[in-house]
Amino acid sequence: MTNIRDVLAMNLKQFRQARGWSQAFLAEKTETSTNYIGMLENSVKFPSSEMVQRLAYALDIDPTDLFLKEINPILTMKKYQKAALEDIQVLLDHLIDEKIKQLEEKSPKNDKD
Repeated sequence: MTNIRDVLAMNLKQFRQARGWSQAFLAEKTETSTNYIGMLENSVKFPSSEMVQRLAYALDIDPTDLFLKEINPILTMKKYQKAALEDIQVLLDHLIDEKIKQLEEKSPKNDKD
């Protein structure tokens, strides 16, 4: 049987290392101590639901990703990056369309009398 604490510990460490972050950096981003991050990564402590949310937010992942047994942090990060880029493209397209409308409304009409 899989120990959820061990799965979380392994995933947390892998996601952190995949970003090239130190435990201290993740601790700073989640407003906790380096010691606490170390205890989580060594299965000594288990985070509260609030801390799981903070860790996931800091790592820019879905909280459930911390509990998946078979996960590849690099592929997961790429999936989120791709989704974020798609969202950005939609927003940019919308902003460009809005700007074009504004410019068209301000431009003088070419009436030929």
